[in-house]
Amino acid sequence: MGMTITEKILAAHAGVDKVEPGELINAKLDIVLGNDITAPVAIKEFKKLGVEKVYDKERVCLVPDHFTPNKDIKSAEQVKVLRDFAQEQDLTNYYEVGEMGVEHCLLPEKGIVGPGDVIIGADSHTCTYGALGAFATGVGSTDLAAGMATGEAWFKVPESIKFVYNGKLQPYVGGKDLILYTIGNIGVDGARYMAMEFTGEAIETLSMDNRFTMSNMAIEAGGKNGIIPPDEITLKYVKGRAKRPWKVYQSDPDAKYAQVIEFDCSKIEPQVAFPHLPENTKPISEVGTVTIDQVVIGSCTNGRIEDLRIAAALLKGKKVHKYLRLLVIPGTQAIYRQAMQEGLFDIFLDAGAAVSTPTCGPCLGGHMGILAKGERALATTNRNFVGRMGHPESEVYLCNPAVAAASAVLGRIADPREVK
Repeated sequence: MGMTITEKILAAHAGVDKVEPGELINAKLDIVLGNDITAPVAIKEFKKLGVEKVYDKERVCLVPDHFTPNKDIKSAEQVKVLRDFAQEQDLTNYYEVGEMGVEHCLLPEKGIVGPGDVIIGADSHTCTYGALGAFATGVGSTDLAAGMATGEAWFKVPESIKFVYNGKLQPYVGGKDLILYTIGNIGVDGARYMAMEFTGEAIETLSMDNRFTMSNMAIEAGGKNGIIPPDEITLKYVKGRAKRPWKVYQSDPDAKYAQVIEFDCSKIEPQVAFPHLPENTKPISEVGTVTIDQVVIGSCTNGRIEDLRIAAALLKGKKVHKYLRLLVIPGTQAIYRQAMQEGLFDIFLDAGAAVSTPTCGPCLGGHMGILAKGERALATTNRNFVGRMGHPESEVYLCNPAVAAASAVLGRIADPREVK
């Protein structure tokens, strides 16, 4: 019996020829990641271990992105812990404000992660890097501490579910819609501790930006990781960017899957996830009239340049609804600069949007867009739990950047074709 791409990567990093689902292994790590929420705890635990140096200063990445630029004294002190540790350890990949971006946009862009890697991050959306054909997963801060010290982590080899996306995508349907549709189909625990392998002709047509969005939200279905087998699009993205050699793995034709689920993408409309779970999805044609107070376009899900281009194309020559706030947050400084050079900022500003420096701020109710009691936000972010973006009695709806832009104009959740 053959192995899946996930099993092959884990076997290689465990130094064995073969692994099977359920097996406990110890694997070598290519990259270990922490942010301004999780890394301070990990650094404290690291120091308890009595280890003086991290296992590899090139492979431990610290990105202060959640509450930066610092919103208050507590967040400033959190980031200072990272800054001091990065300086003490002489870390190559520490990104200060002005250089940093939303971590899951930043690491692929910088070529820090690549195909065939094993990556852990003390952030649940670390699974984003599966879009490159890597095994990437979120861990707790204590596991992060051990990873920083030893360069290894233990895993239970996950079973795999193969998702096959057939057919041609409809207009204004992208990776965000495919993953929301998938979560709506299997539920938020439908892939609990399983590898989600995304394949099929629709996936093969997706850009890397769309693929990152899909893998990012594997955790919202409970997935251990969300992986897309590398192809020419992947390699084109990686070449000239990756800082280390990479290795492409593919699933064997006779690999064993716990389940194979197929979708006809020609029937999938733009999706909207209603409060308070990403599984509460509806096609845009069934949303009805839902007025909104705030729209957020950004985050590790949809803060990339293609997302901003889609939003700008719909906002050009139009105005944001009078009583609605539109926040546009490029994922990294490079995306920010690219959007500025392409004139996208002029379109956003003319429409009445506020454009922010890169930050995770509003996605987790941190800063830069907190909701009051009773307010509703439509966001291209990845979670809509109770109180996620502010007051516990506020609401968050999830969507793609086209739906977000159209809705910002009309003041209600809208089909992009209404404002085209």
